[in-house]
Amino acid sequence: MPRILRLVLPAFAALAAAIALTTVSTPAYAATLTSVAGFGSNPGNLTMYSYRPDGLPSGAPLVVAMHGCTQNANDYFTNSGWRKYADLWHFALVLPEQKSANNSTSCFNWFETGDTARGGGEALSIKQMVDYAVANYGTNAARVYVTGLSAGGAMTAVMLATYPDVFAGGAIMAGLPYRCATSTTSAYSCMNPGVDKTPAAWGDLVRAAYSGYSGARPRVAIWHGTSDTTVAPANATELRDQWTNVLGVSQTPTSTASLPGGTSLSNYGDQVKVYLVSGMPHATPVHPGSATDQCGTAGTYYKDTICSSYYQAVDWGLDNGTAPSPTPSASASPSPTPSQGGGGQCVRATNYAHVSAGRAHQSLGYVYANGSNQNMGLYNVFTTHGLRQTGANYWVIDDTAC
Repeated sequence: MPRILRLVLPAFAALAAAIALTTVSTPAYAATLTSVAGFGSNPGNLTMYSYRPDGLPSGAPLVVAMHGCTQNANDYFTNSGWRKYADLWHFALVLPEQKSANNSTSCFNWFETGDTARGGGEALSIKQMVDYAVANYGTNAARVYVTGLSAGGAMTAVMLATYPDVFAGGAIMAGLPYRCATSTTSAYSCMNPGVDKTPAAWGDLVRAAYSGYSGARPRVAIWHGTSDTTVAPANATELRDQWTNVLGVSQTPTSTASLPGGTSLSNYGDQVKVYLVSGMPHATPVHPGSATDQCGTAGTYYKDTICSSYYQAVDWGLDNGTAPSPTPSASASPSPTPSQGGGGQCVRATNYAHVSAGRAHQSLGYVYANGSNQNMGLYNVFTTHGLRQTGANYWVIDDTAC
């Protein structure tokens, strides 16, 4: 053997051994989204998926995340951003999935009374998933949270209403108030233009979901795009009215703030938060990127605006205080007066009055805000909206501030 090879070959052998040692000593990334069978009696006939990041500690929090119509568990897991923070801050995920046999468009049946009552249907199936995770994954029963988009958002409201003893908090993404609809037909009118009830009437529906319950209730966050034409933004206001009433706080915000992505935040004490994302259609807000406060993948039902999963995870304390608190782009200030709003004249009136005053116009029986052309619902004297002027003859729906 030539002398040069006698010198080089041992060096290559040592290098190969070092590479092999390095490969063996570095654990492979193994955690995957896993289907779970036998989690309970499953009266709602749902599928359970779970995700346990590597190194999940005992007593970790648990987040239940529910997809929207035409989606599935893997879609929401992959694109919503929740996986990133489960990996980063070590908490578990449960992702319920609807079956097409239950709903042709894979929507959770948030409008069927049998699926939205405590002790039965899809609501009980989801509760059984939580019970299974707590018993088998060692997660903390006192730190369980729930969120979802659209039908998943409406189902989030269902879970908060029917099982307030199970959840510490919830985030409703482009969802609807609990028991807004009790049939497929009424579901469409709830979605758009929406149903207007008094805060007390909305609150009574929640209280009736678990009659006699007197324990602590979960905190509620409401996220909605101002250009959502699938589930009208008016539903964010009705949700606010429902949950502020249930939690015993005023419908007037205690503070407001501006966040990235054209997002406004209104705080109602520490119990209810309303996030309105300017110009966003029907979607989960995401903000792709590698920074800590960036997440998700932009797509049809995931719009690049703000990483809602990050803000919710931090608000729920899932980061255990390791992440910087989300800082608004402007310091919190008192809520705008009816005459000024959050950036211009702000007026709350009936649809008829808005049209008469020249802030909106009507076509084929529906009313649209001038400039933004946002659908305000039926042309009548019963439907009421807040309109905020952001430019010359340009008005946007602002049901929270006005």
